[in-house]
Amino acid sequence: MQLTIEQIIFFQTEGYLIVPNVLSDDELQPVIDELEREIDDRARKLFAEGKLQALHEGEPFERRYASLHAQCREIGKGFDIQHYLGEAMFRHLGSEKLLDVVECLLGSELSCNPIQHLRAKLPAKQAGDEPDYFQNVPWHQDCAVTTPDSEASEIITFWMPLVDATAETGCMEVMPRVFKQGYINHRAEGGTMIDPDKLPDAVPVLAECPKGSLVIMNKYTPHRGIGNRSNIVRWSIDLRYHKTGANSGRSFQPSFPVRSASHPESVLTDVHEWRRLWQTVKEEKGQKLHRV
Repeated sequence: MQLTIEQIIFFQTEGYLIVPNVLSDDELQPVIDELEREIDDRARKLFAEGKLQALHEGEPFERRYASLHAQCREIGKGFDIQHYLGEAMFRHLGSEKLLDVVECLLGSELSCNPIQHLRAKLPAKQAGDEPDYFQNVPWHQDCAVTTPDSEASEIITFWMPLVDATAETGCMEVMPRVFKQGYINHRAEGGTMIDPDKLPDAVPVLAECPKGSLVIMNKYTPHRGIGNRSNIVRWSIDLRYHKTGANSGRSFQPSFPVRSASHPESVLTDVHEWRRLWQTVKEEKGQKLHRV
C-alpha cells in the first residue's frame, strides 16, 4: 500500500503516524506460527530439564507464553529477532507491503536497520517481580539507542503489533510535534529515559493500533509504553529502516539492503547469510548500545 499525501504531511508535521491494515492476518500468520514453534521448542527443553511442570499446549498464542513464563522466566531468555533468527521473521523484514510504506518516507534505496526487536508484554498481573519499566516503558526517543555519529541519518521506527494494541493491552503514548526539538538528554536509571527535568510540556496522544497496522515514528518523537491490564500477552515487532549508505547508529551490527531501484541485486534475500551476519557479532562484548 502507498501512503497518501495527507498521511505523509501528517507524519512530517506530528512526528508519528498510525497506518491501518498494512498486513492481513494471513500475511502475519507465518511469523506467529514461527513464534509458536519457538515457544514450544523452548518449553519442551525446559520441561525435560525439570524447570516446567506443565506445557500448556492447548493455550493460544496470546496466552501460552505468559503461562509458561509464570513457571520459568528462562522461557524468555534471548527471545529476540537477532537471537532466534527465524526465517519467517527475516521474510517479514523485507515484506513488500511493509516496504511500500517505508518507501513513501525514505525513497527506493532502503536498508533494514539492525535495531529491531520482538516484544512480549506480559499481563501486569502475571508479570511477577519484573522491573516496572517492562510494563511502563518510560518516556524516551529512539535516537537515544543509536550512536551520535548517526545524527544526520533519517532512521524511522515502524512498530507493528501481532495482537491489537489498545489502552488495555498496553499500547504506546506519543508526544506529537516534539520531534522538532531534536535530541533531549536521557538518563539510564530505570531503563533509558528522557531526563525528567527535560521532559517536554506536551499533551500525549494514545497510539492505539490494531493487529497488522503500523505506528510510524520519527527518531526524535518521545514515546512510552503503558501497562498491560488485559489477560493476554501484547506481542509486537519494532523495526527501523534507513536510507542505504547512511550511518545506521549501530555500525558494529548488520544492516542490509531490503529494496533498491538502482541495484536490485544488492538486496539480501538469503536467510543463511543474514544469520551469518548476526552470528559474527553476537558475541561482541563492551559495545555501547545507548547514548547514556
